This record gives sequence, structure tokens and C-alpha cells, in this order.
Amino acid sequence: MNNKGLEAQISEEILSMISSRKSLMLSSLDEDGVPYASYAPFAIGDDSLYILISDIAVHGRNLKLHPDASVLIIEDEDSAAELFARLRVTYKVHAEHILVESDAWNKGLDVLAKRHGERVKSLSQMSDFNLFKLKPLGGRYVKGFGKAYQIDGGSLAGEQLSHLRDGHKKRA
Repeated sequence: MNNKGLEAQISEEILSMISSRKSLMLSSLDEDGVPYASYAPFAIGDDSLYILISDIAVHGRNLKLHPDASVLIIEDEDSAAELFARLRVTYKVHAEHILVESDAWNKGLDVLAKRHGERVKSLSQMSDFNLFKLKPLGGRYVKGFGKAYQIDGGSLAGEQLSHLRDGHKKRA
């Protein structure tokens, strides 16, 4: 398989993997710049990830203060063949706060509701809930030991993928 064919295959794997998960791990920064980890259900749309989160949640307030964050989408540990090399995708993202009742608001809620049901519609009626579009800025896809790929570009599957070949080395 040529390099373009391999990149296309890996891109498809990335999209398939993230489509198979329903929630993501989110690392945001608080007002003091201290990292905070949490999770949120997500949906895919416009080559981005949509999340609906409350201001009551720490990460909801954090994304308004510091829109740059990190996302981890990972295989369940119960189904992983190798706990130390779970299938995963990480992204650096920029969180765009979507204005209520805008076209983007309606589009984001629609993709979330299709994926997660009517709970999304009821939560969106609460004034403390905010919609964020997490735009990927790059990332990494890991599918096992020695099988890691740098994701470059502003899309979920990447405009360019690079196999990371400088892997693990034994101690001297």
C-alpha cells in the first residue's frame, strides 16, 4: 500500500474509533492556569466535536476563560487487548462558545440530540448550559506499541499523518 493509501486507511480508522465512543475526556485550564480533567458526552459535526456543558461544572467555566484545551477519546479498558497501549486519539482543540439560538447552536444541538437523545434538548433549555464546538488543531492517534501517528491540520482525521518512528528504547 502506498503512503497516501495508508494515510487514508489510518484517517478512516481515526474517524471510526471516535465515532464508536460517546464521551471524551477534557483537560481545561482554570483561572490560575491549573489543569483540570473532566469528561463530557460529545457528537461529531463540521469536522469538530460538540459538547453541551454547564457553568456549574468547572470545565464549563474554564473553557470560557481559556478556550484552548486538550481532548482524549479512548477505548474502554475492559475491552482493550493491552491495557498499556489502549486505542486512543488526543487532540489539541480550540473551544468556540456557540451563541444561543444561532444557526450554529441549532446545528450543534441537532448532532448532539441525534447521538444522545432528547436529554440534550431538555438540558439546552437550562440557562447555565453552554454549547461548545471543539475545533481540532492537531493531535495523535495511538493504536498500539510502535503504532502512533501525529495528526496535523485542523480536522479530526488530519490533513497529514506522520508515523512516529522514534519509539521506546531499552535502558542501557
